[in-house]
Amino acid sequence: MRGPGAHAWRVTLAGLSASLVGIGLARFAYTPLLPVLITEGWFPASQAAYLGAANLAGYLAGALAARPLARRAGAARTLRAMMALVTVAFFACALPWSFAWFFLWRFAAGGAGGALMVLAAPTVLPHVAPARRGLAGGAIFTGVGLGIMASGTVVPLLLQAGLVATWCGLGVLSLLLTGLAWGAWPPDAPSAPGAPRRVPAGVPLLALYVAYALNATGLVPHMVFLVDFVARGLGQGLHAGARYWVLFGLGAVVGPVLAGALADRVGFGPALRLALVLQAAAVALPILTAAPLWLAVSSLVVGAAVPGIVPLVLGRVHELVPGDEEGQRAAWSVTTMAFALGQAAGAYGLSFLFADGRHYTTLFAVGAAALTLALVLDTTARLAGRRPI
Repeated sequence: MRGPGAHAWRVTLAGLSASLVGIGLARFAYTPLLPVLITEGWFPASQAAYLGAANLAGYLAGALAARPLARRAGAARTLRAMMALVTVAFFACALPWSFAWFFLWRFAAGGAGGALMVLAAPTVLPHVAPARRGLAGGAIFTGVGLGIMASGTVVPLLLQAGLVATWCGLGVLSLLLTGLAWGAWPPDAPSAPGAPRRVPAGVPLLALYVAYALNATGLVPHMVFLVDFVARGLGQGLHAGARYWVLFGLGAVVGPVLAGALADRVGFGPALRLALVLQAAAVALPILTAAPLWLAVSSLVVGAAVPGIVPLVLGRVHELVPGDEEGQRAAWSVTTMAFALGQAAGAYGLSFLFADGRHYTTLFAVGAAALTLALVLDTTARLAGRRPI
């Protein structure tokens, strides 16, 4: 297949590679590494948890800086630089020098991931035919799930050669994907000057911003602590934890597709509220039972929610800001910042609770409470607002 269609899939593959490197590997490969960093004596439990939180704080900084960087250097150059930064960060983490050294590079990897997630899809989708943009967008976000599955399968294999080899192996994989995407990014379109757009407001939209931040907080226990909970909290070992992480990744692969199909049937508002119900129940499950079946269900559902909630919230933004593309982009920018802020705040708060490495039940309880509050807030705003669901 040649011509515009071939170009479209080439740039889509670049977007998939960006989400795979920037989020799937840079963030989620750390989860199966967490218990090993502790047991091998690289860091105590409290410091290892904060290193996971450093990546999420970096994500917030990267999401904030992405647009200014792209305006200065161009989107394509910024995307290349951010993928290269993730690669360098992996190799830097192979040097067990100090907590400050690791914090710096985990933060840098998170910042690169935040910038990649903000810029990749908007850079790619204008070069895809309108009839295929939904499929292309799903493919881009599928990179997150593929990265999670890779981290759950590749990392345990690499760990047989030691932590240094594992970090280097992740660096090589990131380098290959960066090279694959390097020449595929489309040229930057000329930007028209103009005053910054005021962000749309209104009760349902303001509630959505807060609910999305709470949703991010609710996902943190699984995103950061799931493998450690199984490996050390339940005493089942790293390989058992990695199996649940692969299930988490499988959920992340299918999550965006299932969420989009649900929204097509019932609308984005009802689909979002149903997703919040399912997430709250899934995050609470490890509090109630450690049975393998229910832990598998919990892993799958929360894994599906990590990328699956994105198209639901984006569609809800479009419903609440109808017929105004500039307003929709401005509102989506705020929701992205809200998610990053909720994620970082949740990660640091839960890392504080995790200081002794044993408060797993509290972590999941806080996550479930945050998701329940998000559901209550969104439902209340729907009843109070005058916009249609």
